[in-house]
Amino acid sequence: MSDDLKLRAGDWVEFKDPLAIMETLDSNGTLDGLPFMPEMAEHCGQRARVLRLAEKACVEIQDLRYWMREFHGNNAVILDISRCSGASHDGCGRACVFFWKTDWLRKVPSGKPSAQIDEATAKLLASRLKTKAGPGRYFCQSTEMAKATHPIGRSRVVLKCFSDLRSGSRGWLEMIRLVVVPLFRYITCYQFPRPLVGKQKPTPVADLNLQPGDLVKIKSEAEIIDTLDSRGRDRGMICDRGLTQYGGRRYRVRNRLDRMICEPTAEMRQMQGTIILEGLNCHCCGEGWAGVRETISCTGERYG
Repeated sequence: MSDDLKLRAGDWVEFKDPLAIMETLDSNGTLDGLPFMPEMAEHCGQRARVLRLAEKACVEIQDLRYWMREFHGNNAVILDISRCSGASHDGCGRACVFFWKTDWLRKVPSGKPSAQIDEATAKLLASRLKTKAGPGRYFCQSTEMAKATHPIGRSRVVLKCFSDLRSGSRGWLEMIRLVVVPLFRYITCYQFPRPLVGKQKPTPVADLNLQPGDLVKIKSEAEIIDTLDSRGRDRGMICDRGLTQYGGRRYRVRNRLDRMICEPTAEMRQMQGTIILEGLNCHCCGEGWAGVRETISCTGERYG
């Protein structure tokens, strides 16, 4: 991160002018391999608060194989701003968090009003950004994560933990949890496998036609197991053991996940009966995924 923009969690930043951002991008619309997406252009000129520094990222290299990696330049942040709408990527519903290079931002006082941006330049920027890598293959931050990052060793991961604490990105209790939980899971799950598996063959098809804003209740572990096959999957989606900790709790539906871009293959996949719930985010310690099957997540009752 450049010396003139040392950010901490809670700092306020402003998105640079579209033309200034355009000057940082290569012919593919990327900086250090990380794409600036058309869905991001609409935020130009706005202000946002830094949620955390993106010190490391969990990247899916192959189907269900994840590796901890670091962004080239180590200068990416996550902002408290709306997620990707997928509007320029044929309606992908993954609702991914945007990663922002500090080259695209400037630090501002918290009370400073947003700058006025010429809509024509924002549209010009969006029109020059790449959304497809070829026939049937998409191009976005998710598909390019492997190219925008590089592997890091365990010692580097430990140093990153201290960096997270210094920047205010994580609190001490949260960091302890993020370290202890993977260690516990390594001992109990990986050394002595206890996966969630069921007896369904095939798994049942259920679609409660849930819509954004609906309030649902997550089923208990026993009820979830009744929806799984011998591989612990419901029509291909694995139910991570960490999801069961939310059993009995109520959450609102954030959005339906009817189609999504697959990170390793860059292909669009059709989904069936799948939703994303508000407040459930993966913390890269195996505690749960944001996307869940309606078969798994709902008791069939509606609340509110």
